[in-house]
Amino acid sequence: MIDTSKIRGRLTPNRALSELTWLRVGGPADWLFQPADMADLQAFLRLLPPDVAVFPIGVGSNLIVRDGGIRAVVIRLGRGFNGIEVAGDTVTAGAAALDAHVAKKAADAGIDLTFLRTIPGSIGGAVRMNAGCYGSYVADVFHSATVVMRDGEVAELGAGDLNFRYRQSDMPDGAVLVSAVLRGPGGDPEALHARMQAQLQKRDETQPTKERSAGSTFRNPAGFSSTGRADDTHELKAWKVIDDAGMRGARRGGAQMSEKHSNFMINTGGATAADLEGLGEEVRKKVYDTSGITLEWEIMRVGDPLQD
Repeated sequence: MIDTSKIRGRLTPNRALSELTWLRVGGPADWLFQPADMADLQAFLRLLPPDVAVFPIGVGSNLIVRDGGIRAVVIRLGRGFNGIEVAGDTVTAGAAALDAHVAKKAADAGIDLTFLRTIPGSIGGAVRMNAGCYGSYVADVFHSATVVMRDGEVAELGAGDLNFRYRQSDMPDGAVLVSAVLRGPGGDPEALHARMQAQLQKRDETQPTKERSAGSTFRNPAGFSSTGRADDTHELKAWKVIDDAGMRGARRGGAQMSEKHSNFMINTGGATAADLEGLGEEVRKKVYDTSGITLEWEIMRVGDPLQD
């Protein structure tokens, strides 16, 4: 496909993606590229034919890859993109830096990014999905992001460019986010760490953290219509309407809606992506039939179904 002598990272054909997602499902990518650093990523994208699709992934914590795989070059950032630097009230984090590590390093410096502590995944995904909890979102602390565009050029994007919304943002097609600058309010380091410890304890008590899941399956309904408007509210919780529809613990193949938290879908062992997505669609239909509410997926689903 390209002259591999001109890149320093690892380019692997027909790479199974099930090993790279928390749910452990999914077919192969046409190619997987793991760049050595930003210059290597730029060089690769310049060499890659412009008609070849690019799909960046993080640690696969919020992702279902369908069983037929992805017809694209999947780009996965690693060690060269996981640095965390603190200056004043500003944290600059590589896209591959884990959210939990960013929260802890920020707290050490007296910067309150504590909401990130319990969010699974990396900063690249957190920005892309406008991740949040405890009433705080990435959009609240976001300053800017550095991305490598599909043609290999570097660009700086601000909040206006990303158009943050509930659990989503706009990213230029084919762009790979490589780092983000976050600014948080000040706080006492000891108090911030204590808050994060309390959050972890609450999470472990209420969520199936020892199971194979991808976090929340569905977004909390926006208002009562899932419109996504900025003035909508999210007091109504997805788990509540799933419970009301009698779908807590529902199963399909190896997939199950958790008994512990009904908005968490788990792979109990041997589930396919079709099992997981099919169960999710069953839940959505049952919730709509019983409440008139259309649940929107929070887990990103990509790729092709397995062909018969």
